[in-house]
Amino acid sequence: MDIAIKTLAGGDAGSVTLADEIFGLEPREDILQRMVRYQLAKRQQGTHQTLGRAEIARTGAKLYKQKGTGRARHGSARAPQFRGGGKAHGPVSRSHAHDLPKKLRALALRHALSSKAKSGGLIVVDDLVSEGKTKAVVAQFAGLGLTNALIIGGAQLNENFARSARNIPNIDVLPIQGINVYDILRRQTLVLSKAAVEALEERFK
Repeated sequence: MDIAIKTLAGGDAGSVTLADEIFGLEPREDILQRMVRYQLAKRQQGTHQTLGRAEIARTGAKLYKQKGTGRARHGSARAPQFRGGGKAHGPVSRSHAHDLPKKLRALALRHALSSKAKSGGLIVVDDLVSEGKTKAVVAQFAGLGLTNALIIGGAQLNENFARSARNIPNIDVLPIQGINVYDILRRQTLVLSKAAVEALEERFK
């Protein structure tokens, strides 16, 4: 699969052949859904917690004698039915993460890349370099038609470009190590640098 390479200024910079085993698959929604669910579950905090009856700081003395009062038999003021008592079956701090096979995670990334290539939402640029002015980068993005995009650079991002692009709404900039299925799918356009394409082909070869 051949795709034209553009410059940030909107000019042509040749073409590149994308590997079909990475960018030419037929996207499967079930695999993408499992991967997105895996990512969102893994980053969910899970810090919600209530106090159970064993954690309440209250007296352990029996409320009143067992027999002869005509009232119900109670042995602890920490029981859930009392005001100030512990919460029954309340939430506790835990991890929401679940396992997903490594091969399936790798396959999901290839399907996400293929879905962008198939829908026409993939752009390859020669290099991500900027003079460090957000106004100039906004003008370059407007020339490329980028309003909602994920931009993936090489192993090292150009510091000026990353700094000038981070304040632009609906634009995410990541190094190749940070590429992930959720961010690819949540943005309308995927922009890869030549270095990113080479790194992906090296990773999946």
